[in-house]
Amino acid sequence: MISQKVIIKNLTGLHLRPAGVLCTLAMDYQCQVQFKYKKGIANAKSVLSVLGAGIKYGDEIEFICEGVDEADALSAIVEAVHQGLGDK
Repeated sequence: MISQKVIIKNLTGLHLRPAGVLCTLAMDYQCQVQFKYKKGIANAKSVLSVLGAGIKYGDEIEFICEGVDEADALSAIVEAVHQGLGDK
């Protein structure tokens, strides 16, 4: 299991488009991909879980990957978040 914290830089937070990008990317990997936000843990492979977390600009979340390709998954997800998850 590995994890990394990131700050959300999308000005509008994780609304439907970036949530979809995140979920699609997470589903490309076999490992379990979750994130901690405030006091909860959500499944990063579920758009409803991501949207339900209500993540806003400036929020810190911690991605947690566990499984055979966890390092690759975490690296790709963190990079995608830093790139804005499809938002400009």
